[in-house]
Amino acid sequence: MNGVLVTGGAGYIGSHVVQQLAARGERVVVIDNLSTGFRESVRDAELIVGNVGDPALVSQVLHEHRIDAVMHFAAHTVVPESVRDPLKYYGNNTCNTENLLACCADAGVDKFIFSSTAAVYGMTESGIADEDTPTQPINPYGTSKLMSETMLRDYCATGAMRHVILRYFNVAGCDPEGRIGHSTPHATLLVKVACEHAIGKRPSLAIYGTDYNTPDGTGIRDYIHVEDLAAAHLRALDHLREGGKSLTLNCGYGHGYSVREVIDAVSRVSGARMNVVEQPRRDGDTPMLIARSTRLQHALAWQPRYDDLDFIVRTAFLWEQQLARRAEHA
Repeated sequence: MNGVLVTGGAGYIGSHVVQQLAARGERVVVIDNLSTGFRESVRDAELIVGNVGDPALVSQVLHEHRIDAVMHFAAHTVVPESVRDPLKYYGNNTCNTENLLACCADAGVDKFIFSSTAAVYGMTESGIADEDTPTQPINPYGTSKLMSETMLRDYCATGAMRHVILRYFNVAGCDPEGRIGHSTPHATLLVKVACEHAIGKRPSLAIYGTDYNTPDGTGIRDYIHVEDLAAAHLRALDHLREGGKSLTLNCGYGHGYSVREVIDAVSRVSGARMNVVEQPRRDGDTPMLIARSTRLQHALAWQPRYDDLDFIVRTAFLWEQQLARRAEHA
């Protein structure tokens, strides 16, 4: 049985995909350097601790495990950090992707699913993006991912590989059964940060920018539950195995919530009173970004199961409570 290599599979999104792959009987191999991932998050899948930028290691894994499909998550993902340290992002996100593709070419891997981002769109005129919206990233994170997309398409144009590029909008929530979740320290994603504040882990919660041209002045984003996003990856794998053509697809629900609406949901679910501190806008942030994702639904027969803000927040909040209990007994 051929294997699926998941890079960054011990991280937040990758681990949810690994769990779904394992649940349906796939043979999964994970490469992760554990810089932001956790060994326990891969559960029963095979974990190889290492870096995707190590060609000898990657080539060995691809050959020894008879890998025929790669899901590539390993990347730095913090927008403000990418503005402060762009070379870190081009090195890890872009150069390491080139190394991975070169190793795939040598090993004859012909199916590749790439974790990309809505940050490739930058400032859209309407705040809504479909897959044909011009790509004009406004931060190094978005640019590093777009460069990787370009390399992947160019290589696939040779006929040696087919790909599915999934452009994530704002990923949130955790496994509803509480087996794995978002454990990254010093996280920046709003739902996790707000839930950390709600359980008392953070003394306050910052809103960055209250003067955007939106109904309540705060940024609006399209939030997708991580389990729905993971399911899209499995559908992408099935599509490629069935001989489907290369695709680029948005992953979102097609509607958005403002920062204040998310904070209200966290307060509602947790019962906590939120200590909100208003801060200036951050470099690299856009006022609004919402997905048109009908292409994903049609091309992969994907339908969301968890399109409900309170449910998203509840799964994230329950995970934060679980992490807090673990810390108490550590």
